[in-house]
Amino acid sequence: MEEAVFSSMIEGATTTRIKAKDMLRKNKKPKTHSEQMILNNYKTIQYISEHKEEDISIEKLYELHRLVTENTLEKENVGVFRNSNDVKVVNAITGETVHTPPEYKELNDLMESFVDFFNNNPKEDFIHPIVKASILHFLIGYIHPFVDGNGRTARAIFYWYLLKNGYWLTEYLSISRVIMETKVQYEKAYLYTEIDDMDVTYFIHYQVKVLIKAFEDLKKYVAKKKKEESNLLKFLQFEGINERQADVLYKLEKNGTKFFTIKEIENTFSVTNQTARTDIEELVERGFLKKVAINKKSFNYWKGDRFDEILK
Repeated sequence: MEEAVFSSMIEGATTTRIKAKDMLRKNKKPKTHSEQMILNNYKTIQYISEHKEEDISIEKLYELHRLVTENTLEKENVGVFRNSNDVKVVNAITGETVHTPPEYKELNDLMESFVDFFNNNPKEDFIHPIVKASILHFLIGYIHPFVDGNGRTARAIFYWYLLKNGYWLTEYLSISRVIMETKVQYEKAYLYTEIDDMDVTYFIHYQVKVLIKAFEDLKKYVAKKKKEESNLLKFLQFEGINERQADVLYKLEKNGTKFFTIKEIENTFSVTNQTARTDIEELVERGFLKKVAINKKSFNYWKGDRFDEILK
């Protein structure tokens, strides 16, 4: 969720993390262009997670781009390479053209080479996976194969390559949050590489710094979660309460105005709809929650009237 939100913000999405995560957790329909971008990025990351062990292909690049740009780009430009040279990278403040991508007629050959580079890492020309993932990230930005969505696609490719090569922890890092904080350096890493005879060392160096910072952020997050876990113990002392239910109760104790949906539980804990429904309905039966109908099919689950009494 963090990666989906910040990767969109880098490209101009305007919303808050809280609103965006609430939309994703509760499976709400996006109401704005920004929310659609975030949902698209979220679906893209899920797609990568499902296909992380597979090789890439031109068709999969098209699919990645389709996921990234769905309902945010004209249909004729979705999931296809650009067919003109009108696309340029422009400084948002000055309007100055900072990068002119290669001719569109070269795209098929360039992207076939890109696919081959992604899929093969022979021993005689071995490149460290983190270095190679950084180069692949740079190449999508430099080649700019699509009319729009190149940045989001590039960052998705970075994740895919590292996950494919066994860096499982990458799935829990948000590089885009760090890039958002250092956006000027991100842009300069591209520019310096191009200016200095395509010496991609600048970009690799920047990406490594981003990964280190993202890893440090993850460690802080894990420490915070461990602390929260100790607060769950009083709820786990209730007979039959599992960790997911304890987490729900802990959040309600912290914020009595919060409500939950089945879909939110399903997304938050990566469980099936049936498991999420069972967890919530059990808490209703025990009086911790109350069920409020939204329509004939949907319900929200609020803090029960006897919540505080039961805790005592």
